Amino acid sequence: MAYTPTFIPESLTRADVDAQRGALVLEFGTNWCGWCRGAQPDIEAAFAQAGADVPHVKVEDGPGRRLGRSYGIKLWPTLVFLKDGQEVARLVRPDGSGAIAQALKQLSD
Repeated sequence: MAYTPTFIPESLTRADVDAQRGALVLEFGTNWCGWCRGAQPDIEAAFAQAGADVPHVKVEDGPGRRLGRSYGIKLWPTLVFLKDGQEVARLVRPDGSGAIAQALKQLSD
């Protein structure tokens, strides 16, 4: 799996994401967020366990960031699991790698 360690400024539009073919995981948050930093070991472990190659895009979120607003993001981190541009799972402030691994598995079903 392609775990990404750092949030990047918003570079994708909703149209880009909706047009994406295959699996994609969007993670909304910021590099300075304590909840986001605390979740990283579990997210990284789940990606390492899953064994498939799924792009992982960390989207730096905040006021005025359109992509996060289009998904109704309210708490960080929020992981949105997409297949062919359609949401198949969402985890808000995940606790443990098990739920993340299960959501990743849904992308390969």
